[in-house]
Amino acid sequence: MSYDKVTKVKDRLIIGTKQTIKAMKSGEVKEVVIAEDVDLDMIAKVSQLAEKMDIPYTMVDSKKKLGKACGIEVGTAAVAIKQ
Repeated sequence: MSYDKVTKVKDRLIIGTKQTIKAMKSGEVKEVVIAEDVDLDMIAKVSQLAEKMDIPYTMVDSKKKLGKACGIEVGTAAVAIKQ
């Protein structure tokens, strides 16, 4: 998955690490995108939960670009795409 896919599904996005984790736990998520240029603990927390819950995830290189793809002015570490 790339930034393009995130841009195309803007109406089904959950933006931010806390919201992504919460949505994964409640079963709302079909895919997760994680930025590589954030704290390693944050990457581990989201990716491990995704693996545990069998949710596919993709890594992208930049939180700034990920935020831009979501249509926000700031970077974001994680984004979830709703079912």
